[in-house]
Amino acid sequence: MQQQLREQIAAAILNGNIPLDSPLPSSRKLAKQLSIARNTVVLAYEHLLDDGYLIAKERSGYFVNPEILSRKVELPLSEPSEPTGHMPEWRQIFKIHPSNQHNITKPKDWQKYPYPFIYGQFDPGLFPSNNWRECCRDAVSVPAIRDWASDRFDNDDPLLIEQIRTRLLPRRGVWASADQILVTVGAQQALYMLARLLLDKDSIIGIENPGYVDICNIAAMNPAQVRPLPLDEQGLIVNERLNDCDAIYTTPSHQCPTTVTMPLERRYELLEKANQHNILLIEDDYESESNFKTNPIPALKSLDKNDRVIYVGSLSKTLAPGLRLGYLVGPTELIREARALRRLILRHPAANNQRSVALFLERGYHDALIMNIAKAYEERWQAMAEALDEYLPSSARQPTFGGSCYWVKGPEGLDSRLLRKEAADRGILIEPGDIHFHGEQVPLNYFRLGYSSIPANKIRPGIQALVELINDMV
Repeated sequence: MQQQLREQIAAAILNGNIPLDSPLPSSRKLAKQLSIARNTVVLAYEHLLDDGYLIAKERSGYFVNPEILSRKVELPLSEPSEPTGHMPEWRQIFKIHPSNQHNITKPKDWQKYPYPFIYGQFDPGLFPSNNWRECCRDAVSVPAIRDWASDRFDNDDPLLIEQIRTRLLPRRGVWASADQILVTVGAQQALYMLARLLLDKDSIIGIENPGYVDICNIAAMNPAQVRPLPLDEQGLIVNERLNDCDAIYTTPSHQCPTTVTMPLERRYELLEKANQHNILLIEDDYESESNFKTNPIPALKSLDKNDRVIYVGSLSKTLAPGLRLGYLVGPTELIREARALRRLILRHPAANNQRSVALFLERGYHDALIMNIAKAYEERWQAMAEALDEYLPSSARQPTFGGSCYWVKGPEGLDSRLLRKEAADRGILIEPGDIHFHGEQVPLNYFRLGYSSIPANKIRPGIQALVELINDMV
């Protein structure tokens, strides 16, 4: 209540609604008018006094401090006249048009749907709110602020770098020095910077097909030649189509979107191909944290002996997608150039967020969170498997690594784009799969079902209702 009152009075002052020569109502009078405690008003006035919004005059009360308005722009009293020149022709001025690209879209109100089989969102019930608040609170203590609030130029929080180096990367068998790690605003920024540094119009980048649509858009915008590479039940097929690629983007741990895990033998084949043909490998260790195996396959980066693998990691799928914090691991020379490029974009991700995440990792909260997520996801994973086996048999195979979604092949003749619209009308959210395919032949009967945001007890009825709709459509 006190905060609301402070905000409303401050807004009224800044908007010029309170005359400078008139005192504010007494605390007793305002409390009576608003039916709140007098002490609430007194404390609000005192905060506004400390912040410079008010001044106190002896025996007269509180007045607006004229200095708070002294640097405010004076707006014209009348409407501005019509422009006399020509408005810019923006469509002709733009050199690129990112808004024309095909992108994954998700309903902003997805939480209102009874059956949100939506991918990439987190379950608030699994999020350790108290632990996260504790870390955020400690990150804004007086000593912490003195440490991170100064201009770091292009440097990252050393505590966070140390936690990535000693806690996160060893889980995937990756060992790196501090100068081989760069913090990014999510994996997305890491991929964008790699495209800027490594690709030009003569470059060829191989991308899994189906695959992550955003890396295709990023590569094409730079621009580079995008080559779709086929998959099988073991992930990316290692064949002659890879030979003249300059770089290959791959998601071996949990292929996006098919959920296939690349076996160890295939990983060694890919590394050998990269060595033979001078190819750089960009490994997006996508959803590696949420696995149901006690001994997951080591990251491609951990098997690399020739510095050909550039590793991209993220905390979006475990901690929170809205946090937008990821990291890039590669040779010192690459990280030095990426750091210089990042400095031109934003210098570094917000230092207070870096410190909060560093504390969250240091105190073991992230390890506990991964364990809880794995337990919850495994239950939902099994519920999804049983429901699909019963209502839509042979449509999907269980992800071998874990993760948080199923890739489903619907009946021939099904258009998953239409299915998405019809399903949403019945409270079911799905994601059509056509956007993940590259090339001229795009199948329309694939779709993705996420289970990170839906309770286990809603999976079966949701799948049943979805399949009933599919049967009505084909």
